[in-house]
Amino acid sequence: MSRTRKSWVSGLVFDSIALIFFIVSSAVVIGSVIHLYLRRFPCRGSLLSGFIIKKGFCDVFDGDWVFDDSYPLYNSSKCPFAERGFNCLANGRKDSGYLKLRWKPRHCDLPKFSPHNVLESVRGKRVVFVGDSMSRTQWESLICMLMSGVGDPGNVYEVNGSEITKTVRFLGVRFERYNLSVEFFRSVFLVRQGSPPKHGPRRVRAILELDKVDEISSKWVDSDILVFNSGHWWTRSKLFHVGRHFQAGGRLKLGMPINAAFRMALHTWASWVEKIVDTNRTQVFFRTYEPSHWSGSNGKGCNVSKQPSFEDKSEFGKILNDVVTNMRVPVTLLNVTSMGLFRSDAHIGTWNYPSPDLDCSHWCLPGVPDAWNELLFSYLFTNGWRQLGR
Repeated sequence: MSRTRKSWVSGLVFDSIALIFFIVSSAVVIGSVIHLYLRRFPCRGSLLSGFIIKKGFCDVFDGDWVFDDSYPLYNSSKCPFAERGFNCLANGRKDSGYLKLRWKPRHCDLPKFSPHNVLESVRGKRVVFVGDSMSRTQWESLICMLMSGVGDPGNVYEVNGSEITKTVRFLGVRFERYNLSVEFFRSVFLVRQGSPPKHGPRRVRAILELDKVDEISSKWVDSDILVFNSGHWWTRSKLFHVGRHFQAGGRLKLGMPINAAFRMALHTWASWVEKIVDTNRTQVFFRTYEPSHWSGSNGKGCNVSKQPSFEDKSEFGKILNDVVTNMRVPVTLLNVTSMGLFRSDAHIGTWNYPSPDLDCSHWCLPGVPDAWNELLFSYLFTNGWRQLGR
């Protein structure tokens, strides 16, 4: 073979190897970029539809309540962290069928909640709930679910010795043996509340600073699981009727509709999450609006029926979806609204304490909030911790 031909063949081989190397390198780079994109920008379906269960995709929020004689998962009377006000059986409720219902997705099943497995999986972790009384109910529910797997209840305690009550802004329960903290921060609007301006209208008694996150937000960071909710306080009765109005940029927004204020507050919250929360460590969730079942024109009765009761709260859900979908970091929606529509039987109703007032918003414990926690940990076991490198 001539020297010219050898040179030509050698050059061809070299060019071929270089081309293969370039293609492989490009594929690796593109694959890495796609992986990072999906990690930072979860697809819209993952926010709305459900979780990946085993080898397929399942909408865990589309399902039914089915009878399961192994339920409930705990006894509120034996859980020192369950408020008496949520313990409907202790407050005189005679029927117990509502305790025997389990949430069952249509096309898959949730793994059975195992307190021992969950306690081991969250060993050394910090779980934080932020929101209103519905968030506190979920917090109490999770603690009671975990307590059923604790051999020595004496090693589980509230860190400040505080009584479990709605008036306390912070509650934290420590599982000493597992080096686990489960905490609740009361922040019903997620944004800062303040005093009215000195020369403002007399009807303005308090303000919501829609462009500033709650001042206690610094205590939410450095958590491993962070669950938010808000919605039940965004009503005229809890805002304008008590003199609470909106402010942004240092200026009162007296004509701002509640929906617009809710959207602005969520954008403020979302910006805080994007800038402050390390989502490589912290798995962030937002639980959607929980339905109530008030009936009658005066709202003095509970609409207890077997049929779902659709409320005019769809706008809140749409706003929440819009904000979360467009965030630059991964946040998972726990879409519990539709599953709660079917459970008018599970509210506190007249089995309240210490006040006998009717309550068609809050839930009995055990009850519906337990299913929220089952969904939360089903996600973490199948998706969340796998993504975070567990």
